[in-house]
Amino acid sequence: MRVAFLVYGVLYVVIEIVGYQLEQVSWPAITALDVATAVTNAFLTVAVLVAALVTIDVLGHRWRRHLQAVRLEEARLATEQWTGSEPITVPSWRPEPLALPAGAPVGNAYAKDAHAENAYARRAWPEDASVDASGRLL
Repeated sequence: MRVAFLVYGVLYVVIEIVGYQLEQVSWPAITALDVATAVTNAFLTVAVLVAALVTIDVLGHRWRRHLQAVRLEEARLATEQWTGSEPITVPSWRPEPLALPAGAPVGNAYAKDAHAENAYARRAWPEDASVDASGRLL
């Protein structure tokens, strides 16, 4: 629908320009050269108008792309500003945990009985598996 209005508008402009130029010559003295000159001038006017509209459209697209690139750069810089800073420390509202009470003193801290038995070092079965009294080992 828009294309139909556009074509109608261009045709109307061409006819008006041709009519105006032929009117300047006077209708009884019109020659083929006058008609060709009027048509050429009309199409030249339409071509210049279309070129101006296309130029405005192209410049508008370039300007929008430029603004988009500027906005993206600003967003990247703002993101770097937010992510580049150190973490914010927030003090806890909870009280410090209480310290554990000290253990009972042992006479010799390096004595063999002073430490708990290592659960990972114990053997699960005796050295000789055939001596297993319960018979549970496979």
